[in-house]
Amino acid sequence: MNPLTSVTSVTSVNAATTSWADFRAAEPGLADAVRRRFEEHTHHVLATLRKDGSPRVSGLEITFLGGEVYLGMMPGSWKAKDLLRDPRFGLHANPGTVESMAGGDAKFSGRAVAVAPGAEFDRFRETAGPPPGEFHLFRADLGEVVRTRVEGAELVMESWRPGAPATTRRRT
Repeated sequence: MNPLTSVTSVTSVNAATTSWADFRAAEPGLADAVRRRFEEHTHHVLATLRKDGSPRVSGLEITFLGGEVYLGMMPGSWKAKDLLRDPRFGLHANPGTVESMAGGDAKFSGRAVAVAPGAEFDRFRETAGPPPGEFHLFRADLGEVVRTRVEGAELVMESWRPGAPATTRRRT
């Protein structure tokens, strides 16, 4: 057995995740900056894993609601099938134009939890407004949040993981 493969699989299975509300309680400044970046544009880039383990990127709209981040998608879509099979994902905010990058770049990753019909699903539908027809709904459990921006001649990277304070790295 390849030791790197076994370490990777154990790490991915045991990775800690948390809600947006818990992230915001731990790091309000970073959470607000990341949310602003995502709310600047409607469409973002979702990365999922195909059945063979290779990456798939797709466009996606997200909704911040009640301390959670929700990912909605058409039934039968490849991205929904990917997440139902393997819930790991990465989500990158739409970069927009150079002029709109003043707040930096934002992304987060974690696990997508399928929301079954019931109270949470109905609350989402009532508050967010029903999309046309049926849809898959996933709640994002965060495993990492990253904001990258330029300050003067420095590249500043803020990152956060559940259970630890945010860290800031600077490069020139």
